[in-house]
Amino acid sequence: MDKLVVKELINIAGRDNVSTATSDKITHSYDATQQRYLPDVVVYAETTEQVSLVVKLANRWKIPVLPRGAGSGFTGGTLPVRGGIVLVLTRMNRIIDIDTENLIAEVEPGVVTAELQRQVEKLGLFYPPDPASKEFSTLGGNVAECAGGPRCVKYGVTKDYILGLEVVTPTGDIIKTGGRTLKNVVGYDLTKLFVGSEGTLGIATRIIVKLLPKPAAKKTMLVQFASIDGAAQSVSAIIRAKIIPTTLEFLDAATINCIRGASTLPLAKLCRAILIIEVDGDAQVLDRQVREILAVIEPFGILHTRIAETEDESEEIWQVRRIVSPSLRKVNPDKFNEDIVVPRSKVPDMIRALEKISLDYGVPIVNFGHAGDGNIHVNVMVDLREDGMPEKIDKVMDEVFSAAVKLKGAISGEHGIGTSKAKYLQMELDVATIAYMQRIKAALDPNNVLNPGKIFLVT
Repeated sequence: MDKLVVKELINIAGRDNVSTATSDKITHSYDATQQRYLPDVVVYAETTEQVSLVVKLANRWKIPVLPRGAGSGFTGGTLPVRGGIVLVLTRMNRIIDIDTENLIAEVEPGVVTAELQRQVEKLGLFYPPDPASKEFSTLGGNVAECAGGPRCVKYGVTKDYILGLEVVTPTGDIIKTGGRTLKNVVGYDLTKLFVGSEGTLGIATRIIVKLLPKPAAKKTMLVQFASIDGAAQSVSAIIRAKIIPTTLEFLDAATINCIRGASTLPLAKLCRAILIIEVDGDAQVLDRQVREILAVIEPFGILHTRIAETEDESEEIWQVRRIVSPSLRKVNPDKFNEDIVVPRSKVPDMIRALEKISLDYGVPIVNFGHAGDGNIHVNVMVDLREDGMPEKIDKVMDEVFSAAVKLKGAISGEHGIGTSKAKYLQMELDVATIAYMQRIKAALDPNNVLNPGKIFLVT
């Protein structure tokens, strides 16, 4: 990179906030994928004005600029695939305002999701989106990916809680979308355009989120089933009964085999699926909801039910879900984690398709996720040291995404497209739809400097 560019960046952000050190470039060269690309320079922004000036500089020099939070994404969304400037937003980490009268909060993009949740809960409020990475992922990254989580079945995803944004556009302008009111139909809904755009259309520098009153109580249960069909039928039966649980998490047979022996809770030998069901709300209502749930799922091959009576017992149930990821390495050393989504009634069909793909290609596939909204985390476990494994993985992924689309599903529920799924975009979207998306990108980013190489194969 030209030394004049680095000098300008130091003038904008300060010497302590600009680095060309190899260690800093390596630190910001990767995410949760197994890809790595070195940037030319790392800039740690502290203000919206600095972000704007960096982006304007990038336009003048035609240099890629990559907005980055915690770098915890699973699809390569923050990878500097063409080098350039990695613009780190984690130092913009203030909770600016928590408005208890209007139930909103205003935050900077570097605020860690779980920290916002802890602060609002101290005031009796609630921010529902809860990605698995919430203890380290940032609100800016959640906005860029439209993050989800287990509570989506009842409360929705990130886009359902974003009322307004301050955004630095790809040309460096600073604009505001939405606001601090629940109703706002003035002009186009640009807020929704930016949420989920994976940092390709703008950089959120302030975020206004909607809050809810914190539920008074919760009740957690773990139900073991003799078949995945029984678990899926139970999910549909619960929804048909007009009960919307907070979470409906599932683990398939391959996952259960991974955690058997590691869980403090006994798992039946014949168990082929697990549902973790949680309800929240008024304490006096929860026991009735639990009874209703148990009544409607009783016909579907239940082997064992555990209902938490205390917070510690609830944590013990959730520990069953939390030990899944560390247990996967017992299967094989390398993991390819994808998040397809299908209509929830099609979850058994998708699991059977995944079991067939696993058998056909001789690779273990472990599946778990959010049964309430059909979001399946597909974990293909392999040893990349084996000859021909990268080519085999490509074929397996083709089959996985094709099966999801055939079941009227989608190739991503919450991880985004980034670099790792770009080549599969045409499986789900027609050429005309993709072309319109590319026109939006070209209109907002005429020099193609903001996170290029993401979502589309050619950008």
